[in-house]
Amino acid sequence: MNDAMRRGRLEDARLMTGGGRYADDWTLPRQAHAAFVRADRAHARIVSLDASQARARPGVVAVLTGSDAKAAGFGSLPNFMPAKGRNGMSLMAPPRPVLAGDTVRFVGEAIAIVVAESRAAAQDAAALVEIAYEDLPPVVAAQAALAADAPRLHAAAPGNLAFEIDVGAPDAAAAALAGAHKVVRLRMRLPRVVASPMEPRSCAGAFDASSGTYTLIACIQGAFHMRGQLASTLGVTVDKVRVLAEDVGGSFGVRSNAYPEDLAVLLAARHCGRPVKWQGSRSESFLSDEQGRDSLIEGELGLDEDGRMLGMRFDFTGNLGAYPTMIGPVVHTLGASVCLSGVYAIPATHARMRVAYTNTVPTAAYRGAGRPLMSYAIERLVDAAAHEIGMDPAALRAKNFIPATAFPYKLANNTTYDCGDFATAQTRAMHAADWPGFAARRAEAKTRGRLRGIGMACYIEATNPGFLPADNVQLRVTTSGDILIHAATQSNGQGHATTFAQIVGSVLGLPVERIRLATSTETAPQLEGNLTSGSRSLASLGSVLMKAAEALIERGRTPAATLLGVRAEELTFREGAYRAPDGTSVALADLIARHAGATPHPLDTDFSGRFGATFPNGCHIAEVEIDPVTGEVTLAAYTACDDVGNVVNRQIVEGQVHGGLAQGFGEVFSEVAAYDEANGQLLTGGYLDYALPRAGWTGDAPGVTALHSPVPTSVNPLGAKGAGEAGVTGGVPALMNAVCDALRQGGAEQIDMPATPARVWRALRGARQRHAVSSNASAPPSTRSTVK
Repeated sequence: MNDAMRRGRLEDARLMTGGGRYADDWTLPRQAHAAFVRADRAHARIVSLDASQARARPGVVAVLTGSDAKAAGFGSLPNFMPAKGRNGMSLMAPPRPVLAGDTVRFVGEAIAIVVAESRAAAQDAAALVEIAYEDLPPVVAAQAALAADAPRLHAAAPGNLAFEIDVGAPDAAAAALAGAHKVVRLRMRLPRVVASPMEPRSCAGAFDASSGTYTLIACIQGAFHMRGQLASTLGVTVDKVRVLAEDVGGSFGVRSNAYPEDLAVLLAARHCGRPVKWQGSRSESFLSDEQGRDSLIEGELGLDEDGRMLGMRFDFTGNLGAYPTMIGPVVHTLGASVCLSGVYAIPATHARMRVAYTNTVPTAAYRGAGRPLMSYAIERLVDAAAHEIGMDPAALRAKNFIPATAFPYKLANNTTYDCGDFATAQTRAMHAADWPGFAARRAEAKTRGRLRGIGMACYIEATNPGFLPADNVQLRVTTSGDILIHAATQSNGQGHATTFAQIVGSVLGLPVERIRLATSTETAPQLEGNLTSGSRSLASLGSVLMKAAEALIERGRTPAATLLGVRAEELTFREGAYRAPDGTSVALADLIARHAGATPHPLDTDFSGRFGATFPNGCHIAEVEIDPVTGEVTLAAYTACDDVGNVVNRQIVEGQVHGGLAQGFGEVFSEVAAYDEANGQLLTGGYLDYALPRAGWTGDAPGVTALHSPVPTSVNPLGAKGAGEAGVTGGVPALMNAVCDALRQGGAEQIDMPATPARVWRALRGARQRHAVSSNASAPPSTRSTVK
């Protein structure tokens, strides 16, 4: 691709100077404002609800509850699980109401919507709604929810089990482990996290009674994907739903699904006969935005005498929260379903996955959507095995890589990797990180009283191929002669306006400044196509746009041939111009200008296509230092070598890697959505308690060394694999492996995330106490000391 983007992304000037238009920036004619009454407890029956005082407040337009949604014909929010589970099991999917009916199941669940002339009036009136509850016992941990005596959340889900599935070869894995020379076992936990997009969730709804059409303005990841979900709950066809957005301030997966609040504002707009807008607060985001991760993992790895991996088995227990979201069940099973044995040639692998309902905020996609879970499980287990058998962690990995000559390579779960070169990525990362020199760096740190550890992760993940059969795009010539791209994806900060312009401009031979990406507000009719998710937009939709640009060139071939007086098949196209055999030519820009103002323009192009999943991979190496006195962990060095296929825009790719690493850093060292097990209250419901990484999270480290080891894929014409999840998928296990390696220097056992100073300090203190007890036990009685 061209080299024109060194000055920055095309959209940056507009966004950095306040030119963005986010959901909260919309103001509709005659709009009213909404506030929600939310459950203040995790599990209870609603005995009574009295909204009389709220309705009597000045400026209040309406107070609507679950009974109003039901009377209006609104159904359950949709959910999705295409796979069949153990013994043919289908997802146990209880309905999720727009507004709670007779039972609330998590703190923050919406019970009523209050509509008023101002936001303040709506909030004041919401505080006057009186609710009497009959408390029920809550359960917040997945493993506790699956216990025989656990409180039951839904009649439709006996034992709180939402889904159970086996992936891979159970019998073969069991036999391989039984015959292994060494079996290494590890129990791990991925804590729950809050996604925290920069833009809090907001939405506005309108209803046109004459046509029966609903319009939603919201924070989304794709208009058509959202339209389908809304239509399902509304009980209407998709053509009766419009979804609009311009800019979206971050998503990380939690803007992919329809929320109860989206439907509630549409209910209110229909009831009130005027648009209704809700501006969510950050506190409401903590209590109602879908949360991520939350899994307990038990892993086993069998090896022979030489360190060859013979078999691997995992048992996952995932926390789905109070209700199934559209893709939550898929996310909890996705990692093992696509990348069961990671980058390793393991003859026998198996994973059992169970997902449970609990009295917590529903979980769904969070950056990586299941693939970081699998990467973490595999890479932590492999690192533990290396240390247990006394083998260099890099050498154990290299011994068991799928060879570059073995592709396409089929896994035990029937996933087929198309290409890769894992050994080369590892070699490049080790060279850049000076892996052989680590012993000297560890020794130097010891002289300063620090414990230094190194961690490696060789990850692989799969991009989202899309839920719909095709991505439809349009290329439209504007009156000024520029090209306007229409697509169903939604940029949430990824730089689509830049990369899509590069792709189209590169094919057409036009400057990127002449290529513009339309927002969903400009796309009519709203195109069918997949949402932005799973690192798919560049590789999949970008490839569709590449083919669309080529189709545009073909559309121009006949008029160009007429101008040049030759046959169309005699023309070649290069460097932005149609060229005849006699050396004459006509530039595409000139051909566009000759038909300026024509509607439709003869070069307007529609194109539909779909390209499958790709498998980005790489090797990440982290070094950390621990202060054993305080338990504080600092990042000493970080190297990331990623294979994302062909790179369209290096700046954007490295920005994606750095962003993923920052989120991975947060998961490893500080972030956890903690619930009180006794009452189900969210204990980390704001940034005073929930610790996001801050600017300068790399500390005194010299920054992140980002390398590329591209093996272009043949799955799509760009040869691109996707980069959005690389940082977090490789970063979380690499960082945690480094922490555990450093802890071993202090005699401590492994810990779970987050590796906070308190948790690290307690692990080291426990190691000192065990050492003192052991020393006392072997010492003569007169020399024994007291352990404190």
